[in-house]
Amino acid sequence: MTDPGATPPADRANPPAAANFVRDLVRADNERGTFGGRVQTRFPPEPNGYLHIGHAKAIHVDFGIAEEFGGICNLRFDDTNPDTEDTEYVDAIVEDLAWIGYPVERALYASDYFEQIYQWAELLVTKGLAYVDDQDSETISAQRGGYGKPGVESPYRSRTIEENLDLFRRMRAGEFPDGARVLRARIDMQHENMQLRDPVMYRIRRGHHHRTHDAWVIYPTYDWAHGQSDAIEGVTHSLCSLEFDSHRPLYDWYLEQLPLPFDQPRQIEFARLELSHTVTSKRKLAKLVADGIVDGWDDPRLPTIRALRRRGYPSKAIKDFCTFIGVQKTNSRHQIELLESFVRDELNRTAQRRMAVLRPLKLVITNWPAGAVEHVTIQNNPENPDDGTREVAFGGELWIERDDFMVEAPPKYFRLTPGREVRLRGAYFVTCTGFTADADGTVTEVQCTYDPDTRGGNAPDGRKVKSTMHWVSADHALDATVALYERLFRAEVPGEVTGEPFDDLEPNSREILDHCKVEAALGKAAPGQVVQFERIGYFAHDPRTPRLFHRTVGLRDEWANIQKRG
Repeated sequence: MTDPGATPPADRANPPAAANFVRDLVRADNERGTFGGRVQTRFPPEPNGYLHIGHAKAIHVDFGIAEEFGGICNLRFDDTNPDTEDTEYVDAIVEDLAWIGYPVERALYASDYFEQIYQWAELLVTKGLAYVDDQDSETISAQRGGYGKPGVESPYRSRTIEENLDLFRRMRAGEFPDGARVLRARIDMQHENMQLRDPVMYRIRRGHHHRTHDAWVIYPTYDWAHGQSDAIEGVTHSLCSLEFDSHRPLYDWYLEQLPLPFDQPRQIEFARLELSHTVTSKRKLAKLVADGIVDGWDDPRLPTIRALRRRGYPSKAIKDFCTFIGVQKTNSRHQIELLESFVRDELNRTAQRRMAVLRPLKLVITNWPAGAVEHVTIQNNPENPDDGTREVAFGGELWIERDDFMVEAPPKYFRLTPGREVRLRGAYFVTCTGFTADADGTVTEVQCTYDPDTRGGNAPDGRKVKSTMHWVSADHALDATVALYERLFRAEVPGEVTGEPFDDLEPNSREILDHCKVEAALGKAAPGQVVQFERIGYFAHDPRTPRLFHRTVGLRDEWANIQKRG
């Protein structure tokens, strides 16, 4: 079955010409001969959590730009915080990158450069551009002042170079307790950019590092390690999200003080990816997991890459979506329905069709030959003839959707009701002759007769019916469990009204249906395979639990409807 509400892919095949300003800047650098025409980027996640849909855009930009200009992109872990980082996250990030389409042969780490970064810090000390401060973090923060509020110089700012160098080396040697001292850059405590008001470069922290173990007791801050790691690797274009715009002058200041092995990298900031009805904050996602609101980091309701994969999102659809929305200089929030439309388009082309009944109701064909079984031929995917056909067993007892029968039908209800004739997908016309209900009035069985001359779903006399229904042979059906999902957050922007995103949680974001009936072919569905349940939607076979299917997206394109209303 073709998605009836799909927006044709051609309608959004090409983003606006100005949608990727980063590409334009890199191209201009190449035309000027900057960096000798070389393009090298990096993707620098901190290994303290799992990648999410917001990272997908950064991945697409970082790796995509390098790929487009014949360059390279490094995966470099920003592992400068031993308290929160773990090899579990390292392995997960590498795995997620490979799934998205960017396999990494060798990961790099900021910790690879700890010694060089330390030596450069000593160089700044000897140049009088860094000093050791004995104040605690709260005092240092307060003395920085604020916008329109002057900063206060540390009483330790005037220490001699010799004293600073001695103290810094003793910090490294582990002579002082955690938090006792920090190394700060000496820049300008009155600078209008708060990032340049003597930022902290090193802090004492005895956390066990996942790679260097206990070799270091001082760790560089992100701002000190980041640009220097770029320079060591030979990065030309350091692409990062918009919140680092105010950090760029500090990025440049640090690099300008050092004897770099390559040309000084250029930092370029672009807007983050934000989606409606979603949160991507690691802290908020961790709370969802810790509080048991979701079942783990791969719960299909989450926006993590591993959750989207488990739910059945194709990696190509995510990449196509990122290409379409482009790269902007200002933050904006995209409708999640737009992302889902790309998922739907891709699955419409690639997913095989199968029949499944989620809320089964028995249908008995009273004039069917006793014990007879036929096999009807059904296309696996009308969008791709190369997917071929399959033979599906058909007999006198079937399962149909409970919603496909009504005792008293409203005027525009065209499915099964007493006296109504309908088509059973790929099989025969049937006419409802009666039904059985229990003491509560719940229908437990529907009786029909079939027209043997309509095999294949067409009547030789040319008569038409207004409804085609899917079904599953009762004697050949397999039991399955199906998980249906709604938005995890009801509000388009969680927390926009109350300030607390968790106030907008949807309490009924998941419905589990047991005892669903599916055709026998689904017994061979591969782990992670996505199929279209005809007339219902796209469903992913769980990678770990046989015959558990997660609804990926429905058939109707909600984005197209939003566009019509807009």
